[in-house]
Amino acid sequence: MGRMQDTGRSLANWLDERLQFSRLYASTAGHTIPSSSASWWYVLGSATLVCFVLQVVTGICLSFTYIPAPDQAYQSLEYLNYTQPFGWFLRALHDWGSQFMIALITLHMIQVFLFGAYKYPRELTWIVGCVLFLCTVAMAFTGQTLRFDQDAYWALQIVMSVIGRIPFVGAELLYLVQGGPIVGSETLSRFYSLHVFVIPGLIIALLTVHLRLVLARGINEYPVPGEGVDPATYEDDYEGLLKKTGIRFFPDGADKDVIFSSLVITGILCCAAIFGPNGPNGPADPALIHTVPRPDFYFLSLFAAFALMPPYMESFVIVYVLPVLVVLLFLVPFISNRGEKHPSRRPGSVILTVMVMTTLVVLAVLGLTSPWSPHMNAWSGVPVQPEFVKGRTPLELVGASLLQEKQCRNCHSLAGTGGKRGPDLAGVATRLTYNQLVRQVLQGDGNMPAYGKHLKPTEVSALVAFLHTLHPKLEPPARNSAQPAVPR
Repeated sequence: MGRMQDTGRSLANWLDERLQFSRLYASTAGHTIPSSSASWWYVLGSATLVCFVLQVVTGICLSFTYIPAPDQAYQSLEYLNYTQPFGWFLRALHDWGSQFMIALITLHMIQVFLFGAYKYPRELTWIVGCVLFLCTVAMAFTGQTLRFDQDAYWALQIVMSVIGRIPFVGAELLYLVQGGPIVGSETLSRFYSLHVFVIPGLIIALLTVHLRLVLARGINEYPVPGEGVDPATYEDDYEGLLKKTGIRFFPDGADKDVIFSSLVITGILCCAAIFGPNGPNGPADPALIHTVPRPDFYFLSLFAAFALMPPYMESFVIVYVLPVLVVLLFLVPFISNRGEKHPSRRPGSVILTVMVMTTLVVLAVLGLTSPWSPHMNAWSGVPVQPEFVKGRTPLELVGASLLQEKQCRNCHSLAGTGGKRGPDLAGVATRLTYNQLVRQVLQGDGNMPAYGKHLKPTEVSALVAFLHTLHPKLEPPARNSAQPAVPR
């Protein structure tokens, strides 16, 4: 036995001399951390990483069956739910893993903010963490859209509406993200590529940088009231703290991380087994405009906010307020870079956190019941330009008012003014004949809902009469080429 142990030890030493395992361990898992950091408050980051690994594994398994095509995506999920053995459980693991990951990374950012861990010298660690948070949210959203059910379809429509409102580059960016003039196979293919390849690859790269920054600048010590951050002396103080109370992260300081991560995995397994996967909730059908879609829980707050705010505020909040909030999130370490870390000495930070989280929770609860049908009516108040109503008949003027009342302007613009999700109507009469306009309104096509059941025959006649006047003065409206032209 002793000879075998000596042989094994010699082989291990031989491999270590060539592969430098001991040096790699000392600089990574075995790096020194303050003993105060081995706390239950510091387990959220490692648990988020465990959830990401679970997402990668379950996502790879799901990709063997999922088909990213509009006519097969829904069916492939139903196959997983009802035909593939344990396919429903695999979907549930992926779904609940996503929800746990969002919740954990949110709590992790709150803990970092309240403990002042973003202050000197860990500004870049916070910034990279913020990008990781946004990537995680983006991965959750793109995953939701891959269900391509009613919820996913209208979520895509809302996002395309948001993108189309971006000044100067909205139309071009909308076409780039959507992959064409409507939400269709190109859109689903692009979101599949983002969800499976682009965003996970970016997260892996950012995780590498984030962990490298943690190793280079150390883990934030547990904050103590009265001990603030002074950039001139902090590094020396931190080195002294490591020499005095430092322990190895693994195995000495990682026991709580292992226990908490095990509890998280157990929670995901239990939720998956008890509640099952989310959806799919009916195949995507643009004709069903009177639907009540609901996003996953992490988007319920935004859903409720836009559902409850006055329509005239939508574009302002989307285009200006939300980007400003994101920029402020990144500027946190530069706004407050020194001084106290302990929450008791930073009441403003605590109050701000409580206010923000309370608002989000209340909005999320309201999002469960807030009314919605596609009233994306930021453009409903924009009047029809005078040149499109001058000299029109009473019937055509009624059609112009219906264009406003039925929210057509939220998807269609007139001479560049209005929504960007559908084609500009300024020259629609040169592209479609009168009968084709009637059919388009009644039956819909592509990305346009069918309004046959939602408009009276008199309303259809008035609307089409107005649309048939939308052509340049020197260019006649389109006509059926099978019928001979009648000389004027």
